[in-house]
Amino acid sequence: MPTDQPHALIFDMDGVIVDNTDYQAEAFQLLFREHGLTTNARHLLERLNGMPATAILKTVFHHPVPEKDLKRYADQREFLYRVIYWEKRQEIAGLTDFLRAARQAGFKIALGTGSASETIGYIIDHLHLRSFFDIITGADDVEKGKPHADTFTVVAQKLGIPPERCVVFEDAVLGEQAAYRAGMRCVCLATSVEASKFQSPMKIIKDFTEIEPQDIFTLLEQQPAVPKPDKQRAQRQYMKLS
Repeated sequence: MPTDQPHALIFDMDGVIVDNTDYQAEAFQLLFREHGLTTNARHLLERLNGMPATAILKTVFHHPVPEKDLKRYADQREFLYRVIYWEKRQEIAGLTDFLRAARQAGFKIALGTGSASETIGYIIDHLHLRSFFDIITGADDVEKGKPHADTFTVVAQKLGIPPERCVVFEDAVLGEQAAYRAGMRCVCLATSVEASKFQSPMKIIKDFTEIEPQDIFTLLEQQPAVPKPDKQRAQRQYMKLS
C-alpha cells in the first residue's frame, strides 16, 4: 500500500504517549473531595477521557458553575496531577522505537491532544520526545475539543495530508469518535478503558511493543472505509453532546 504520498500517524498524549490515567483520576478525586463531591473519578474518566478538564468538571456539579471557576478548578486539578505524577513520568513501552521506525518508514508524525501547551511540555519535553513530531496540536489550537473532530482535522490540515491517509492512536472512546468524525481510522490502546468499549479500531494494543509501523499498511487494507461515528457510543452518562 505504500505510495509516494506519505501517511500520517497522529498520537493522543494521555494514555497513549504515557500511561497516566490512574494519576489523572487521583487528581480529580482529590479535587472532588475538596468540593464535597462523591463522583468516582476513575469511572468518570472511562466515559469522558479526552475532553478538556473544564468540560469534564462541568458534568459533576449539580448546579451551574461559572466558566472562571471551572478554569480555576481545572488549574487546581492540573497542579495536583503534576505533583502526583512528577516522579512517575515515563513513556509507554516501545514508544520511542516505534516513533523512530515510523520516521524511517516515511510517516509524518503528529501529536493531537486535548491538553494545553504547558501540560504537553510537562510530558513530551521531560521525555525528550518533541523532536519526533512534525506538528503538535493541543487545546490552545482548536475551538472544540474531543469528541469533536477539530483536533485531528487541524493536524491533517497543517500536515497537508488528507484524512483518509491519517491514522490516529487513541485510548479514549471519545477520542476514537473524534477520529471517525475527522474521517480517519484508529488504532486504540487499552490503557484507560476495556477493549470492548471501543467501536471499530483497526487494532487494539496494550503498548507499542505490539505493533510496527509497517503493520499500518496492512491494517488500512483490511479496513478500507472509515467507520461512521457512533452517536450512541459518544452519548455517555454525565454529558450532553450536540
